[in-house]
Amino acid sequence: MKRLQRIKLLNFKRFDTFDAPLDDTLNLLVGDNESGKSTILLALDLVLGGSRGKVEGIGLENLFNADAARIFLESDRRIENLPVLSVEVYLNEQDNSDFNGKNNSEHRTCDGLQLLCEPNDLLSREIRDILEQDQDKVIFPFEYYETTFRTFSGKPYAGYNRPIRHLLIDSTLISNEYATREYVKDLYGAHVEGTEKYKHQNEYRKHKDQFGDNVLSNINARLDNYAFAIRTGGRATLESDLTISEDGVAIENKGKGRQCFVKTEFALKKPKRKQSIDVLLLEEPENHLSHVNMKKLIRKIRESAGKQLFIATHSNLVSARLDLRKCILLNSSSTQPVLLKDLPVRTAEFFMKAPDNNILEFVLSKKVILVEGDAEYILVEAFYTKVVGNAIEDSDTHVISVDGTSFKRYLDLATLLRIRTAVIRDNDGDYQKNCVEAYADYSCESIKVFADEDNDRHTFENCVYADNKEICDKLFGAQRKTLSVEEYMLKNKTEAAFLLLEKKAETLHPPQYILDAIEWIRE
Repeated sequence: MKRLQRIKLLNFKRFDTFDAPLDDTLNLLVGDNESGKSTILLALDLVLGGSRGKVEGIGLENLFNADAARIFLESDRRIENLPVLSVEVYLNEQDNSDFNGKNNSEHRTCDGLQLLCEPNDLLSREIRDILEQDQDKVIFPFEYYETTFRTFSGKPYAGYNRPIRHLLIDSTLISNEYATREYVKDLYGAHVEGTEKYKHQNEYRKHKDQFGDNVLSNINARLDNYAFAIRTGGRATLESDLTISEDGVAIENKGKGRQCFVKTEFALKKPKRKQSIDVLLLEEPENHLSHVNMKKLIRKIRESAGKQLFIATHSNLVSARLDLRKCILLNSSSTQPVLLKDLPVRTAEFFMKAPDNNILEFVLSKKVILVEGDAEYILVEAFYTKVVGNAIEDSDTHVISVDGTSFKRYLDLATLLRIRTAVIRDNDGDYQKNCVEAYADYSCESIKVFADEDNDRHTFENCVYADNKEICDKLFGAQRKTLSVEEYMLKNKTEAAFLLLEKKAETLHPPQYILDAIEWIRE
């Protein structure tokens, strides 16, 4: 089977350059807003589709990297220095002369496809005239560029003879009538075989003619100079009238969530005959889906076979349950990806099975404070604001609550991604064993564990009470009959923390180890 092994971009939208290896089965594009997830899917859709009309419809000025155009205009504007846009996908070796050659940016012999937008040599004189205008009048000559699709052998291709069949499902456009129609058209084209399509079109046109002759003839006989007829032409074809139905209901008449599910499930299905879709591109499949339906869809994705999948997602559930090692992390402040393929297997498996978590919040953060319970989560942000003087999010720092036994799983990610991570935990009565020796394998500049070194102060609540005894006694002591205030705080951790936040946040004294963690994370 044909598989994409690598994608390489030059001056495509936000990427001046981009280069990433690809997994043969599943690629999860994960990132914050404006990081380029949708851009990667668009690049794949264009280069695999081979449609010059689609490029022109989007507009080269909307695809071209704005900085590349600006830098050229601020230079001496020599025609030979005009930047080009390219999208290259490198394929697994097929021993196929149609794909194999040196027509790529690296000039090495391999299999692949290329979309190239470059100045049209036949229009060189016109381009020079534009570039020689006064500085305040010249604009970038997008209109004088030509778009070509070719394999690395130099052989051109287009939509009708595209070598790799693919399908894009954009759940953000699920209610868009045009997007739905194009989806059905593409899916039909992917499943129809050989001359079957032409037979269908001929039969459809025949039935339309018969309807006009047999059904409309009575009413037309009563008309003098005019007659009713069935529309024909490019906008009234079999493909334009096709839809997908489930239990007799057309997909466009279903709710948005069900449309998302049906479209994706249908595309994932393995046909009874030969494989029809090589590459499936999914834009935010979690859109409009309930939690339960999202889990069902994840199962469908995991069970799919024979297709190479690319999924752009914001979902913790999608990225973790489908295997973090398949993630390509994108960041709005950088154009180069980070891969998680070297994440330990047991850690990846843990997040597949673990309760729903904030894994994306962690991997997309610059600095993180990990705490092991709700009480710590409730109060640590308030402690940070009191010490620093501003909200914690203003410092690009996140507080994430995880189960104490999961700290090391997150630290595996922190080690790989070099995320500055402070772990705040209880010493559980043995600081040396639980807080020093247990984390010896994670000793590095970007990771540090903070806990109270006094074994008698073995939990967060013990420490908060000891350092704020007068405050806690006044707040919780009045109605205590059997439990002491400290015992009450230990048995009602979350409620006690919430009341402290609500009533005493400004006067509460943070334990020293938490102060140390706050100072360290700010460095």
